Amino acid sequence: MSLEIRNLHKSFAGQVALERIDLALGGAEFVCLLGPSGCGKTTLLRIIAGLLAADRGDIRLNGRDLAAVPTRERGFGIVFQSYSLFPHMTVAQNVGYGLAIRGVARARIAERVAGLLATVKLADLGERYPGQLSGGQQQRVAIARALAVDPALLLLDEPLSALDARVRAELRSELREVQRKLGIPTLMVTHDQDEAMVLADRVVCMNRGRIEQIGTPQELYERPRTRFVAGFMGHGNLLPPAWLQDAAPALLSGMPAGLGKDGAACVRPERILLTPAPEGDGRVIEVAFMGNFKRVRLDWRGRELLAEVPSAATLAAGDAVRVEIAAQDCAWVAA
Repeated sequence: MSLEIRNLHKSFAGQVALERIDLALGGAEFVCLLGPSGCGKTTLLRIIAGLLAADRGDIRLNGRDLAAVPTRERGFGIVFQSYSLFPHMTVAQNVGYGLAIRGVARARIAERVAGLLATVKLADLGERYPGQLSGGQQQRVAIARALAVDPALLLLDEPLSALDARVRAELRSELREVQRKLGIPTLMVTHDQDEAMVLADRVVCMNRGRIEQIGTPQELYERPRTRFVAGFMGHGNLLPPAWLQDAAPALLSGMPAGLGKDGAACVRPERILLTPAPEGDGRVIEVAFMGNFKRVRLDWRGRELLAEVPSAATLAAGDAVRVEIAAQDCAWVAA
């Protein structure tokens, strides 16, 4: 399967929702559309699904233009945040619904449904109704229903955001396990960077209707290209060249030519080494215990930084520390 999107544009009442979107999806990869509310990620997913029309641009599936292909004929499985299960049908009937309306034989439907319910860990709940299930169980049913028709592409629109944190974490792992087992290419919308980091082979980071950067979670975290990506993919200390020139000129060694006045070095908190030292030129402002690490807010040469240290580190507000940052740990970002 190969899905290609080229130069896609969409506006609502004169307001740009998507601008110059280029994206390719292939194989059995799991891709996350990541960004804040209003960035265009759900609009893009709905256009791919055929639920919205683009103003201009191309969407092709295996070379076939999808512009005139209705949603039901695209062969995609879609899972929404709101489950959208039929309350008067049992779990098994919900999962088999797509096969039933396609005229598949009852025996084949029963076999397929049983296999999928086992895959999503609901093997014993086929005769229950949606109202008798927890939120996490209902979302498993919705995922199984989308998978039942052997979709060419699985589209997920923030399917885990309505669940509590513990259930969401469990279902993340299960969703990735199922996707890998079945080998179905998947495109998922999320605003949760932790979710994208755990699930995605590639992350498409979006902002204001545009794609800011595409890459693996590690690439976007360790080598963000813009200030927005640096901030959205986790905590980052942004150090402008003008400040570094006086405060830490050695860190300028990796600065690319032509970066621009609004560029900055991004240093992740865990890359900052803190050592208690009476003569240190850093001073701890606040320490927050986060379980397996401590988050330290400090002043260093007149600038506030965020660092992370092991939970066993004995640091307290007011302590003087020596601050060490390696030039190779600086990712240079544009405005």
